[in-house]
Amino acid sequence: MNVKLIKLNYQDKNITLIPTAHVSKESATFVEETINELKPDTICVELDQDRYNSINNPDRYRNTSIVQIIKDGKVGLMLVNLILANYQKRMAQQLGSKSGQEMIIGINKAKETGANLVLADRSVSVTFKRIWASLTFFDKIKLLSIILSSFFDDENLSEEDLKNLQQSDALNAALAEVNKNFPKVANILINERDKYLAYKIKNAP
Repeated sequence: MNVKLIKLNYQDKNITLIPTAHVSKESATFVEETINELKPDTICVELDQDRYNSINNPDRYRNTSIVQIIKDGKVGLMLVNLILANYQKRMAQQLGSKSGQEMIIGINKAKETGANLVLADRSVSVTFKRIWASLTFFDKIKLLSIILSSFFDDENLSEEDLKNLQQSDALNAALAEVNKNFPKVANILINERDKYLAYKIKNAP
């Protein structure tokens, strides 16, 4: 795989970052091979508690009454999660993989080896609430239309496309496009979460 590991030293810790794509078979294999080789004390995954629960129980929304979801004020969160999850699922099916497989491997490897498992991402509900509160009415309509159109997009992506997206130049171009159209969204979704992830990783045991 052409994607390179990123290795950092922080105080007395050796930190290895594994660039991945959530719908890529090669990413899942890359994660497993890297963990097998490094035998880390701790495995950090880009998940919060809610998404970790979703991976362990993918049908949990089906088992939750709509009344309870409304009471908890999670209707919008549930809908966005379902739309994005279905979009990733369709991409994964195109590639013959499973969405989030690299996360599942990281979780299973932590259980198998006794490594610490750290859920390093900020709560998705906090992120969505901050994004929604930052948008004007017209920005909300524009963002929802983009999310919905991506759901119905039938463009096929190859593993090569995903590898290219993981390279820094392509990734920076994509992030620049998000920042141009939705600077507040980019700040909350990318910059704030990057800081949160960095803090959790550098303070992991």
